[in-house]
Amino acid sequence: MFDFLEGYDLLGAFWVTVQLTLLSAAGSLIWGTLLAAMRVGPVPLMRGFGTAYVNVVRNIPLTVIILFTSLGLNQTLDIRLGADNFDTINFRLAVLGLIAYTSAFVCEAIRSGINTVPVGQAEAARAIGLSFTQVLTLVVLPQAFRSVVGPLTNVLIALTKNTTVAAAIGVAEAALLMKNMIENEAQLLLISAVFAFGFVCLTLPTGLILGWVGKKVAVKR
Repeated sequence: MFDFLEGYDLLGAFWVTVQLTLLSAAGSLIWGTLLAAMRVGPVPLMRGFGTAYVNVVRNIPLTVIILFTSLGLNQTLDIRLGADNFDTINFRLAVLGLIAYTSAFVCEAIRSGINTVPVGQAEAARAIGLSFTQVLTLVVLPQAFRSVVGPLTNVLIALTKNTTVAAAIGVAEAALLMKNMIENEAQLLLISAVFAFGFVCLTLPTGLILGWVGKKVAVKR
């Protein structure tokens, strides 16, 4: 029944999807946190940049961003991100595009968590002489992260599914393999079911585990 899978590296394709997800998630968390800090910071220029970045990037289709990384950064500006191999360049460009896009949603999730922290705590921290950076990193962000595990889980699940867009620039992940298999095999429904099951296996445990973590670490107010 599943003889059509022979000759195709199904696990390898999903491993590329996992790599895209993990690297993009790490980068998006870092850049999204910095954007959130800018948006609540005291410097007007930084607040303006953070606001403009989030409002612009999250309203641009991810496909456009991914194609721009390949056509604009690589082919036009010859940016290779330290790689010479075509496949490696496209993989790194896809990670860059996913980070640029997903960090806007991470920023808004973290900013909503920052808004849940009582203002009095920040004022008390400033009263004892802590700087804005110290207040943010020592008082506000630890509580904010605990309150947004759920929203960040949703962003991570969306990111896992968004990695399929990387196929547009030739990254050999699950969606590209699915496209090739559909073109070569007369098993559309079975192929679709196999890849749908694969993504369920990636996203469902993530949602269940992080949902449990979110309940455990939630701030009791």
